[in-house]
Amino acid sequence: MSHATRGMRAAQTGLLVNIVLVIVKLLAGIAGHSYALVADAIESFTDIFSSLIVWGGLRLTTKPADEDYPYGYGRAEALAAAAVSLMLLGAALGIAVAALGEIMTPHYTPAPFTLAILAIVIPVKEILFRRLLRVGSETGSMAVQADAWHHRSDAMTSAAALIGIAIALEGGPGWESADDWAALFASFIIALNGLRLLRPAIHDLMDRMPDRPLIEKIAATAAAVDGVRAIEKLRVRRVGTEYFADLHVQADETLPLQEAHILSGMVKGAIRAAVPEVVGVLIHMEPYERKTRAGGISSS
Repeated sequence: MSHATRGMRAAQTGLLVNIVLVIVKLLAGIAGHSYALVADAIESFTDIFSSLIVWGGLRLTTKPADEDYPYGYGRAEALAAAAVSLMLLGAALGIAVAALGEIMTPHYTPAPFTLAILAIVIPVKEILFRRLLRVGSETGSMAVQADAWHHRSDAMTSAAALIGIAIALEGGPGWESADDWAALFASFIIALNGLRLLRPAIHDLMDRMPDRPLIEKIAATAAAVDGVRAIEKLRVRRVGTEYFADLHVQADETLPLQEAHILSGMVKGAIRAAVPEVVGVLIHMEPYERKTRAGGISSS
């Protein structure tokens, strides 16, 4: 099963679970006079759209490269992750504004049965989070990981709602707003998660270099190929769950063109074998210079 297919199935599972949870939490929140539970239902509702976006983005990434998109459709995954992050920020803002309004408005104490609803919801969302995070980590899918953290945010809002409702019930008259303060606190957690997820998505969309260990592995693999004297100007970018590398390879200046072409092919093969995530390697061959230019990486 391909990485994209695994990601799509995980997103579909999250979608189905969230549809059920939204209905249960919304009805329970309205009937039980709990705005924290209603806010939790709103957060789960955004989860539905985030799962749809992730599923659509991953489905688009499975399309093969073509003349219009020679690097493939991998950017759709980063766009999906960014969209999910923005939805988290939007949900956080909406919940915070509504919670502040409820705090200023006297209302009923939440019904005790709302605690039972949340006691079921929290472990379900945590299990869903762990499952999607595992799939996202194994496939390298940023969008699936973002969707997973969206579920964790939902679990956090449910936990905050449970605490707020418990305080309101235990405190009695005068403590009704504890439920709303819990919703306000949850909105801050959601916003923080949204910002944390948005940053790597922006990095990928702006072609930021990946983490140093990957760069060093590619450089070491290329430099170890017999005939390579030095390498420099190594650039790597991520497109979806795949990477594309561009680098200058220096060889003996007397090397014939045909042999230089063969050497470049050996370097490409070595890199792709050592780092399977790298699907494209563009090599520029040039004569060896004893002193590489600034920013270069030498094998000797």
